[in-house]
Amino acid sequence: MCAISGVIGLKSDADTLQKMLGTMIRRGPDDSGVYHREDTALLHTRLAIVDPANGRQPMSLTWEGETYILVYNGELYNTDELRRELEAAGHTFISHSDTEVLLHAYAAYGSDCLERLNGIFAFAVWEQTGKRLFLARDRIGVKPLFYKRQDGGLLFASEIKTILAYPGVRAQLDETGAAQIILLGPGRLPGSGVLRDIWEIEPGCCGYYDRGRLTVCRYWKLMDREHPYSFAETADYVGYLVRDAIRRQMVSDVPIGTFLSGGLDSSIITAVCAGEMAARGQRLKTFSVDYLDNDRYFRADKFQPDSDSSYIRLMQQALDTDHHWTVLSPEQLEEALEDATLARDLPGMADVDFSLLVFCGQIRQEVKAALSGECADEIFGGYPWYRDPKVRSRQGFPWAQNTAQRTSLLTPGLRIDGEAFVMDAYTRICRESDILPGCSDTERRMKEMVNLNFRCFMQTLLDRKDRMSMYHSLEVRVPFCDYRIAEYLYGTPWEYKDYRGQEKGLLRHAVAGLLPEAVLHRKKSPYPKTFDPRYARRIARRLEMLTQDPGAPLWSLVTQKAVAEMLAQESPWPWYGQLMRGPQTMAYLCQIDFWLRQYDVELLF
Repeated sequence: MCAISGVIGLKSDADTLQKMLGTMIRRGPDDSGVYHREDTALLHTRLAIVDPANGRQPMSLTWEGETYILVYNGELYNTDELRRELEAAGHTFISHSDTEVLLHAYAAYGSDCLERLNGIFAFAVWEQTGKRLFLARDRIGVKPLFYKRQDGGLLFASEIKTILAYPGVRAQLDETGAAQIILLGPGRLPGSGVLRDIWEIEPGCCGYYDRGRLTVCRYWKLMDREHPYSFAETADYVGYLVRDAIRRQMVSDVPIGTFLSGGLDSSIITAVCAGEMAARGQRLKTFSVDYLDNDRYFRADKFQPDSDSSYIRLMQQALDTDHHWTVLSPEQLEEALEDATLARDLPGMADVDFSLLVFCGQIRQEVKAALSGECADEIFGGYPWYRDPKVRSRQGFPWAQNTAQRTSLLTPGLRIDGEAFVMDAYTRICRESDILPGCSDTERRMKEMVNLNFRCFMQTLLDRKDRMSMYHSLEVRVPFCDYRIAEYLYGTPWEYKDYRGQEKGLLRHAVAGLLPEAVLHRKKSPYPKTFDPRYARRIARRLEMLTQDPGAPLWSLVTQKAVAEMLAQESPWPWYGQLMRGPQTMAYLCQIDFWLRQYDVELLF
């Protein structure tokens, strides 16, 4: 994995480019490169995973009269097939890097190359003779790509901080951005970078920047399809797709490992990887996170019914993995607040981010790449809001059923109709859902739910995993984000996914025999959070210090009185998702204040 950025149609001296590169070094500590001609610059920093000796970037290729310059962040999982296809068409290669294959694919097929790619990616190609830039992002949105139009030119980058490093670019927040922070956060609107005039190439989108004009189009989206297959046929194919995606994503020239929570998704990945490694005579490294005194403080609820440790040990023993624990203290969590915010460039998921940030730092001491179980719940319908008829029938984002409470926090200076803002975003995404005519009401609603989760909630989790891991130069791959799985499951009937009335029942049946029975049928439990009251007290003290500072930037967005009233009583709904309750909401507010200060955010309201 890597970081990419570019300056198109704008002046950029050596100092500017070095400053931008400096913001990228955590994502790519192994190497860096710059292409600079006249008013065009492409920048790259590299985390070398495949073919470290021959994958340097920017990479150039002259083909049929045009010279193409590529900067690329990602990994292709069908490199060998694509290379053979290109060789048959007359292309020759000097490395086995996927970077070279991607560059030749673009030279051969132009934007149509995207239809041939199976992988996670964000990349840019500069056509040197034609003076045209191509930008693209993977179908699911695993790798980030932001951009900003600036003084008649274009800036793009893997992270917002790199764009902000260009001279004259300010971090500015208007009412729409503030509404996202308070009413949707830590989520955001599709395509929005929250800060004014900073945007994101959306998942499944690409575009050309040509003579001052950027034209973006969607090349992929979830499309509904007839599903004429029996449950048995469906389960067999799902089992094949999942195993194939995992095996493909093990490609690496450096050691890899897996996240292991003891839940269904990470255990499936770990079991397949351990089997593949054992066949090579190797032992898989696995990694888990826990909290100091968690056995003392853990409290079961409907979102988190049990703790992970016993299931992790069961998997480790069953597979004989080389297992590594990270045990976090309340102090470590609090200390990671600032770094986690800097990693995201935005306020994030509070200690759900903080813990992952520290955890990834520990994993990076052992491996450079790891596989993780994100996105199975969105695709297979595993979240509680898929399965609770009352929740899924409500209008609004099901992971944030607290719009009225959030709106009550806003300062009077923010003239925002919170209900209208949220419902407009919600209904727009629902309308975008592709649904075949003749569907039952239940089937229609479930497809809307998948699309809502896919376009919004899942993007927040992918942001989290990418930024927290790449802050420590750790590449994390997510096999359940293989677009073939997403495409196939979108058209699969809900009654199949809900096999035997169990969340992800289809997936469980498809991998029967792969896992110990206790893990195979374990009730869903999300990424673990701490219940330690010492952490809650530490975060409460932080927020209390802010209340003693009437000039704190936080009070430009929310009022102290409303925040105090909100925290005085436990909400029936988490702030966001399943985990963000009282302590996490306090930490989120502290993140907002730190972010406004650290990024010197100019308020435009």
